[in-house]
Amino acid sequence: MGMLSSDQLQSFNSQGYLVMESFASDDEIQSMIKRMEQCSYSLSLFQQKLTDDYFFESAERVSFFFEALHEIEPAFKKFSSSEKASSLMSSLGYKRPVIMQSMYIFKQPGIGGEVVPHQDNSFIYTEPQTCTGLWLALEDATILNGCLWAIPGSHKNGLLRRFIRDENGVKFDRPSPSYDQKDFVPIEVKAGSLVVIHGDLIHQSFENQSTKSRHAYSLHVVDTDSCKWAPENWIRRKVEPEPLYRCNNVNRTCCQYLPPMNTFDYE
Repeated sequence: MGMLSSDQLQSFNSQGYLVMESFASDDEIQSMIKRMEQCSYSLSLFQQKLTDDYFFESAERVSFFFEALHEIEPAFKKFSSSEKASSLMSSLGYKRPVIMQSMYIFKQPGIGGEVVPHQDNSFIYTEPQTCTGLWLALEDATILNGCLWAIPGSHKNGLLRRFIRDENGVKFDRPSPSYDQKDFVPIEVKAGSLVVIHGDLIHQSFENQSTKSRHAYSLHVVDTDSCKWAPENWIRRKVEPEPLYRCNNVNRTCCQYLPPMNTFDYE
């Protein structure tokens, strides 16, 4: 199910994103939603101002901005490291994919805010650039409740700016580009659909103006084969994450069962 056809690959390379319907089953969706409901954290965290320390310290714990759900919570780990997820990354050419970031995204009725236009490679940067976003709709995502919007083909223009960390904190290295909203198209999807997002694709989402929530589970994956994790990245892990699989032949889908190798260069 996770392997992409030649037509899907062509569409992804052309548009910079791909919608895979029914990627997650109802049981998988409900197990993730129910597990999140059991968490004792308050949703009010979404309404507080996030400080730099919150960004920094959240890298290896479950929080409401940066999640380590794919490493800590069984329901999320099961989906994130599933054979279909590994097969998808294999068909995209990844040899040693690592999930660097996972988030459970609440976009609650009336208070779910917007996410400004951005590129994932701005935040999850390797040399060479290898970030791919996997955005799973846990509930139907519509224009009214804040679905994703993207500029098709914008990934072909390359990376426009980076979000970096230095001794003074975190910042963008360049001013925000201006975008024409007429260039964006909505990506309305049903629950269970997976949106595969190229790291250079310009995408955003608007406020939830409906009476229905729009929950999603988002992963950012990089390749650790012959890649360098940029030292000025805002995310700095103390413990190296394990690859989903390692394989010298990207056409082998059985390799997700092989033991991981520690090959990622963080320096």
